[in-house]
Amino acid sequence: MRKSSVFVLCAVLSLVNAIVPARAQDKTQNKIDVVASFSILGDFVRNVGGERVAVTTLVGPNGDAHVYTPTPRDAKKIADAKLVVVNGLGFEGWLPRLVKSSGGKAVIVTATQGIAPRKLDSHEDPHAWQSVANARIYVANIRDALAKADPARADIYKANAEAYLAKLTTLDSDVKAAVASIPSVHRKVISTHDAFGYFAAAYGIEFIAPQGVSTDSEPSAKDIAVIITQLKISKIPAVFLENIADPRLMRRIAAETGAKIGGTLYSDSLTPENGDAPTYIDMVRHNIKALTSALTS
Repeated sequence: MRKSSVFVLCAVLSLVNAIVPARAQDKTQNKIDVVASFSILGDFVRNVGGERVAVTTLVGPNGDAHVYTPTPRDAKKIADAKLVVVNGLGFEGWLPRLVKSSGGKAVIVTATQGIAPRKLDSHEDPHAWQSVANARIYVANIRDALAKADPARADIYKANAEAYLAKLTTLDSDVKAAVASIPSVHRKVISTHDAFGYFAAAYGIEFIAPQGVSTDSEPSAKDIAVIITQLKISKIPAVFLENIADPRLMRRIAAETGAKIGGTLYSDSLTPENGDAPTYIDMVRHNIKALTSALTS
């Protein structure tokens, strides 16, 4: 091969090697950086944004957003983001200060906008995602926020959202059908904290919990005694653990009353990929399967 030909070939290869990484870099840079406050919101964003978004979650799998302590790295994530998707309703009490300290200019998207909050005394119950109908509102809010932030891809976000909303409609119907199979007198359970109020209102299973809507405080001895008495009187068939909570309290309640432990429910957090609930849909399906199994046997 002539020297001139070798020179041309080397030049072409160098050009190709320069272009390919540049294109890969452009593809990465074209993604919208979105921070989600916790894992369930992160899953919603991924389903709507697809490959067009780069999603970072502050409170990861099996994490408890009620008691989360932000890190300097979290502030950097928010500073670099274009959108920050939050639950609202007082769920992330630590977040406003973190956003302020980050110095970023991200748009804050409150995913619960338009949802009528469940009231508990002077507090609002933040666990609105436990109703699949509410989850549809979360998804619509995220769709609209992505479309506004990236109007050139609005049709993509709309199509992704429509496909995911169809899955949520099927999920909602399946949950209602599963609950219908449980005898009405058995539709009572004990859970660790009051995270399932929206689920109860939507589907008709009563949840009784020794802790309130947040896990940031321990239940008193009086609270536990009331739960134990109620469990015995009402003959509640099962108590459930939660993935974000210490299981010792519920095991104690089960031991003192003879109630069986029905398994683990996922309330405020998804699991890693190899767990029972790596996505929101997996979480809801796992929970209803655990409930029907415990309450119909």
